[in-house]
Amino acid sequence: MDPVIAVEGLTKRYGQRTVVDHVSLTVEKGEIAGFLGPNGSGKTTTIRMMCGLLTPDEGRGTVLGRDVIRQAREIKREVGYMTQRFSFYEDLTIEENLAFVARLYRLRPMRAHVQRTLEELGLSHRRRDLAGTLSGGWKQRLALAACVMHEPKLLLLDEPTAGVDPKARREFWDEIHRLAARGITVLVSTHYMDEAERCHRINYISRGRLLATGTVAEIIARSGLASWIVEGAPAAIDAAIERLHGAPGVEQATPFGLTLHVVGRDGEALARSVRRVAAELGLSARPAETTLEDVFIHLMGEENSRDREAA
Repeated sequence: MDPVIAVEGLTKRYGQRTVVDHVSLTVEKGEIAGFLGPNGSGKTTTIRMMCGLLTPDEGRGTVLGRDVIRQAREIKREVGYMTQRFSFYEDLTIEENLAFVARLYRLRPMRAHVQRTLEELGLSHRRRDLAGTLSGGWKQRLALAACVMHEPKLLLLDEPTAGVDPKARREFWDEIHRLAARGITVLVSTHYMDEAERCHRINYISRGRLLATGTVAEIIARSGLASWIVEGAPAAIDAAIERLHGAPGVEQATPFGLTLHVVGRDGEALARSVRRVAAELGLSARPAETTLEDVFIHLMGEENSRDREAA
């Protein structure tokens, strides 16, 4: 079965600035693919090229079997795209907003499509609420409802949970998994590591370049990072941060409450440094599992180093 998304070398420039730099990406049917990266990394521009809203300056590929350059209009009709900002009429009700979207897609019978969508997304009991009065979580649910009403085969979600409380985020992701179970493919950009870990595969982009792709386990394993947890009193943890900064093998030393998470690529040098400092300060230390956040901070550091060397 052909991938739902198969693009190669996508590039977008604005003047002398390259925003997306030869990105290649594959997403299989029914997959929830995470798209991660810091602000300004090129996630939104890449998504817009794939859904037919922007034309690549270089590159090629298909989305839902259609050419991203020659068949952009057809792609737009078959994709559900949820933008970063809430973009519905705040002085209309939930039901009126969905009716407006149904008319745009020329869905018939219109009322039946709106009713089905209200029920499937749990919006029926709030159908007469004005969109402007909704909380962030309910606005997010309305936006998702509008994206799926025309029954797209692919959802492109651009940081859909930004500014939403943890409970609403979890409910949103439960809904995404239900949609994927029905065969809908999802590409979702996010800043949250817990959300990334709910994806089947993840893709990390920084400064327009795709740096890592794979399952969470694959990306962590390929990083080659080792991790330690140091525990003790707050004053001793603060002192440990100072002593571990620049120590052999130490690349990151991050406090989490009464613990210190220490990470580096040279496992032996890292262990020696951590054990030495822990013994000097009366702290306990033990090996730990490397997290996805550790890997992405490491990748960002490597990218910054390359840029400094190039300059």
